[in-house]
Amino acid sequence: MDLKGKAALVTGGGSGMGAATARALAAAGAKVALLDVQEDKAKALAAELGGVAIACDVTSASDVERAIAAAAAAHGPARIAVNCAGVATAGRIVGKDGPLSLDAFRKVIEINLIGTFNVLRLAAAGMQSLEPLADGERGLIVNTASVAAFEGQVGQAAYAASKGGIVGLTLPAARELARVGVRVVTIAPGLIETPLFAGLNEAAVASLVESTVYPKRLGKPEEFAKLVVHVAENVLLNGETIRLDGAVRLNVK
Repeated sequence: MDLKGKAALVTGGGSGMGAATARALAAAGAKVALLDVQEDKAKALAAELGGVAIACDVTSASDVERAIAAAAAAHGPARIAVNCAGVATAGRIVGKDGPLSLDAFRKVIEINLIGTFNVLRLAAAGMQSLEPLADGERGLIVNTASVAAFEGQVGQAAYAASKGGIVGLTLPAARELARVGVRVVTIAPGLIETPLFAGLNEAAVASLVESTVYPKRLGKPEEFAKLVVHVAENVLLNGETIRLDGAVRLNVK
């Protein structure tokens, strides 16, 4: 897909990988709408990129419907939707204070997995009626999983389950939406330098980096964004989960 002039939605677009993705899509010529619960951050970046910022809770059907409609009013119907909104709340199944709160587990699933599906279903519904492009393509949905989907660590039960759900969603969604020319691809990042790492001390970060094969460093949000742009431009990528991780394999702890 040629990104020039195409309308794109990015959830979690106000920070981290979402912000980097919004920048990369805009640099490639796309018209970008940033959907985020942190509206102030999204507005600041949207002003810089010439895009629009829309307050949106991805777990709410009405919020996402309203946000997609507002983005379409500004830029036209979206051809690209990138799901970057998510949380990485940690918690042991049974900790010092007893079993993990069911509400805590549910919240991670609601935001990461159900939020992703909510945007996917509503974005795809809008894409299916668009005029086909080359190869009959009408749109693209890129989801964000994690290497934790495959080797979740202790304390990541909720997070790994939510990201594993996104991986499991990818192929059936791609197969179903193929009939209307909508591709679905998931990226599973490894250790990416985002605000989620801000609370870790240097020793903890160094320990995580040590498990990376090459390059021996944290990934950059811009590297995630570059892959999103490549996926958009390469129509043969579909129904796949792509690890972006420097060959890291997370240890047990």
